[in-house]
Amino acid sequence: MKTLTVDLGERSYPIHIGHGILPLLPEKLAECGIGSPTPLLVITDSAVAPHYLKPVEELLRGAGYPVTTSVIPSGEASKSLEMLDELVKVALEAGLDRKSVIIALGGGVVGDLAGFVAASYMRGIRFVQVPTTILAHDSSVGGKVAVNHKLAKNIIGAFHQPEMVFYALEMLRTLPPREVRSGLAEVAKHGLIWDAAFVEWCESNADKLLALDPEALEYALYTGCSVKAQVVGQDERENGLRAILNLGHTIGHALEAVSRYELLHGEAISIGMVGSAKLAVRFGRDPVIYETTKRLLRKLELPVAVPSHIDTSEVMRTMMYDKKFKDGRTVFVLPEAIGRVEIVRDVPVAWVEEVVEELKREA
Repeated sequence: MKTLTVDLGERSYPIHIGHGILPLLPEKLAECGIGSPTPLLVITDSAVAPHYLKPVEELLRGAGYPVTTSVIPSGEASKSLEMLDELVKVALEAGLDRKSVIIALGGGVVGDLAGFVAASYMRGIRFVQVPTTILAHDSSVGGKVAVNHKLAKNIIGAFHQPEMVFYALEMLRTLPPREVRSGLAEVAKHGLIWDAAFVEWCESNADKLLALDPEALEYALYTGCSVKAQVVGQDERENGLRAILNLGHTIGHALEAVSRYELLHGEAISIGMVGSAKLAVRFGRDPVIYETTKRLLRKLELPVAVPSHIDTSEVMRTMMYDKKFKDGRTVFVLPEAIGRVEIVRDVPVAWVEEVVEELKREA
């Protein structure tokens, strides 16, 4: 097991990563001040529950924890105010108080939703991230928690840091291949924004990553979590540097919403990163950036073009609700080079629309 620290002073917390570490969960909870009398609410979804809810529940009960569980429907539609209301009801009926802890057992949807329940319930209680997807190596770190509105993704949320991230990689073995590929988009992103050598490594080891080779997977996820931890440690509330983690997300979030979430998050972000590289070329950056980005994502078997049936005008309307859109221009994270990005605050919306159209023609 490897351990990283997200350095936030008094609110610092560990990220534990390794294969075969699930039995250590109670011990690690105790180490971060969550002792066995603490009531726990484990929130998971219908895809994860058949595989891991019973083992986790038995492990926690065996260590003396009072445990309540709740299983939400799998998928982005569960990140809603209606589901928030339902989970608050579960917490109240279970008698959770300010000393209780919520455990998010699942991928990004579960982590975002359970984290927002924790941030909202009794004005904030503790929670722990136990990610079960590759994608969640990104979303479980950094304390961004949220639900969606029908007009915009993640528009209702908070910053609420977990007490711990516990990443037992053996739980990734049951991921469907499409979810594996989707998760690798965020792995690629961490290289593209921060570490050119890691981009080269990902391209060289793409086959191993797709096959869930244990050694390659642990290295990739440790490296990705390390990048996220460094960025969050320097800018917790996205006042500057942390915005670089949004590479590909401005176009990507709009594509997710317009596709009614038929596109998985990583698939949409993959297309968005290609779009950002195209925009960078318009700003005079080396076309090699675009070519390398597209080649890497193709090696990871991710989409690099907008599906032809998606309405560009609807994508642009959806983008207007993005938090980064203002006065006919939008803020984009654009690559300066492989492994280095810049925040550009005056990207013409007309250019964005043209790039979306170009990406549709490449479908």
